[in-house]
Amino acid sequence: MIYTAIDTFYLTDEQLQDSPSRKDGIDETTETTLRIYGCDLIQESGILLRLPQAVMATGQVLFHRFYCKKSFVRFNVKRVAASCVWLASKLEESPRKARQVLIVFHRMECRRENLLVEHLDPFSKKYAELKMDLNRTERHLLKEMGFICHVEHPHKFISNYLAVLETPPELRQEAWNLANDSLRTTLCVRFKSEVVACGVVYAAARRFQVPLPENPPWWKAFDADKSGINEVCRVLAHLYSLPKAKYIPVCKDGESFTTSNKSWDSPSQPVPKEGSLSDPPANTDAGTPKTALATTNLESGGSKGAIIKAALDKLKASKKSGDDSESVPIGGEAREEPVPKSKSEHRTEASGERNKERDREKERDRDREREKERLKVRERDRGRDSDRERERDDSERDRDKVKERGYRSKDKGKDSGGHSDKSKHHSSRASADRDYHGSSYSREKDRHRHH
Repeated sequence: MIYTAIDTFYLTDEQLQDSPSRKDGIDETTETTLRIYGCDLIQESGILLRLPQAVMATGQVLFHRFYCKKSFVRFNVKRVAASCVWLASKLEESPRKARQVLIVFHRMECRRENLLVEHLDPFSKKYAELKMDLNRTERHLLKEMGFICHVEHPHKFISNYLAVLETPPELRQEAWNLANDSLRTTLCVRFKSEVVACGVVYAAARRFQVPLPENPPWWKAFDADKSGINEVCRVLAHLYSLPKAKYIPVCKDGESFTTSNKSWDSPSQPVPKEGSLSDPPANTDAGTPKTALATTNLESGGSKGAIIKAALDKLKASKKSGDDSESVPIGGEAREEPVPKSKSEHRTEASGERNKERDREKERDRDREREKERLKVRERDRGRDSDRERERDDSERDRDKVKERGYRSKDKGKDSGGHSDKSKHHSSRASADRDYHGSSYSREKDRHRHH
């Protein structure tokens, strides 16, 4: 028989009973509850992030595989669930940004714990720490799985099996829902996808009372056995009998997306003795009616609102008594105790600092824009100067050309004038010679006549 790398993720019941969480003292009920809680977080976050069902299914399988090798005591279930969603979105080619995943999980935790829903500032120190932890947990996931993150879901077998068995169409949706619910359990790390698909089909057929062929048995055609199908049905029935899973703090770190807000964003402050709600103040006046009413309410076991009012009355009375004791001079110097700041003051201070930082960033951006504009103006001026120089060069060249043409025309004129003078001189000379020869001829004729 050939074993692949995927077969190493399937565990036996003995291996699951001897998981790292059990070694750290976590019982079976707590481990099951935390597994279901983590899968609920993955499913709900996938819906809020608008991810396909394949991403949520892959994330839940990665979640179960990781906690088969690591303990819930050492790794927080909320942080691991967020990293599984982030990694699964990349594996299924539907990636989401780390900022989106952190904001969704932060909002989910605020709603589940009934806390004030606050916006997670991406520029805060808390966000930087959460993003670093998200990357670190993703590296742990990949390391424990040996970078083999291939997942084969039972959903792709369900449609083929139902088409072969020729079942009614309503059975397909029921089997699909059961396959989604099976991802909250450890079936994905105990059985192959074919066995889980057969168990889901069998459970859906029993629910709708649809008969399946048993002679020969239908599950043998799909590479499954009867014991595996029965175990799948038993685990699903046990899952539906459990109440809604709630978070159980078992991790040593104890930090989640909201509980570590005080330790990261607000500085450590001295807690005065008089302002503590757990310990009653020692110098309260027993004769005041407020303290007497508070003690009677606490002894009679009133409601939570009465207890809170009583605690506030005690705090006010202790502050008044502290002011009186400070006003009366004692032999030594009066001790000045630090006054604790309220949460609203801390929030206003934090918001003021954030606003200052944003204003500084805006000023820096403005300075950068001004420098860019100055550089652009300088470049424009340089371009204009270069254009002017080019125009000057062109004009000088034109002038030189015009001058050269003028000189050439003058030289041509001189040459033509000289030739004309010479021709005139020659013609006058020739005419003079002709006149001289003519006069001499006439004289000879006269002489000949005279003789």
